[in-house]
Amino acid sequence: MASKNMRLRRGVGAAYWAILVVAVLLASLLTYSAVSTLKPAPSSAAPQQALINELQSQNAELQRELTAQGPPSNATLIGLNPIQIYQEASASVVTVQGVEGSGFSNSTVLGSGFATDLSGAHYIVTNFHVVRGVTALTVTFQDGDAYPATVVGSDGYSDLAVLNVSSPSSEFHPLQIVSSSRLVVGQPVVAIGNPFGLSGSMTFGIVSQLGRTISESLAGNFAIANVVQFSAPINPGNSGGPLFDADGAVVGITTAVVASSQGVGFAIPSDTILRELPFLVTTGGYTLHPFMGISSVDMNYQLAQLQNTNVTYGVLIQNLTQGGPADKAGLRAGPRTQEVQGVSYAIGGDIVISVNGTKIVNTDALSSYLAEYATAGQTVVLQIIRGGHLMTVDLVLGTRPPAPSA
Repeated sequence: MASKNMRLRRGVGAAYWAILVVAVLLASLLTYSAVSTLKPAPSSAAPQQALINELQSQNAELQRELTAQGPPSNATLIGLNPIQIYQEASASVVTVQGVEGSGFSNSTVLGSGFATDLSGAHYIVTNFHVVRGVTALTVTFQDGDAYPATVVGSDGYSDLAVLNVSSPSSEFHPLQIVSSSRLVVGQPVVAIGNPFGLSGSMTFGIVSQLGRTISESLAGNFAIANVVQFSAPINPGNSGGPLFDADGAVVGITTAVVASSQGVGFAIPSDTILRELPFLVTTGGYTLHPFMGISSVDMNYQLAQLQNTNVTYGVLIQNLTQGGPADKAGLRAGPRTQEVQGVSYAIGGDIVISVNGTKIVNTDALSSYLAEYATAGQTVVLQIIRGGHLMTVDLVLGTRPPAPSA
């Protein structure tokens, strides 16, 4: 059925383009015909009119084909069918509500979530920042029925939380979660959530970039890595809602922690959900986040000049955690400080340019690689530039300090 729907969408899209081409040709010919009436050209009038008649006939045939295939509002030229996605998935999106604070200083917290299942049991997935420190937690389904909820597990480092809801199983309509590794920049996506408490709101856009990192105070000094950036508007209340691909499968969970973002949305990738969900349900947390024990900055041309190297990509180590994995592996931070355009940098340290053969362009790339492909306790092979020379270093990744809990 999915392939049939895809062929239908492509067929409708092709028909629209054909109509557009025919319409442009018609307009051009009719304009030319109107202008040519000012000048005598009897020898060309008959063939020209015949061509116009043929184009009009083709246009009418294409219109009939579109009518037979269905209304144009059910399809777009980019292969996305928001109407169908909303009809099939909106019942799975819930409102997560609770109370933050106490006494006269308390406030209502609103967010989104969506239904999923694991080993036959039903759960609600949402953002950690939506439920952290919240009491009187409830989940409201699309039909308006609300039930008390409890946090089963959470991970502040990935801004994820899983809820158990005291509701009949009939309220749950679990969504399919697929791997986010197949996402590409430019791919259409749809978000459903409850911005400002406006339940069941939909927005759509495209994937703007992959492998972003965002900062969140609840994650401590660690960035949330490998984040999906997309163009659909996201506002407070959207946090915890699903991000869908064109097939209506979940490829991420939206987060609105970047308050200053305008016209840009971010989502925790579905690969993170798939990896952590069993741990969050069974152990209440996720403790396998890798830890290198470095702080770093992105390399650029100016820093390369100061480092006396022609390598302008990678990450330049600024500091090492004493006794941490990088320190034990023999990596080095810069011994001297120098100012570049008003910013002080530690110069002379190691430049990390690859991990396990994957090129590391900047800090985002390093964080995203570790988040996606590495776990605590794993040995990774680093390529570094030290003193202008290429070196290989084996590093055993450590474990981060415990993440904040809900």
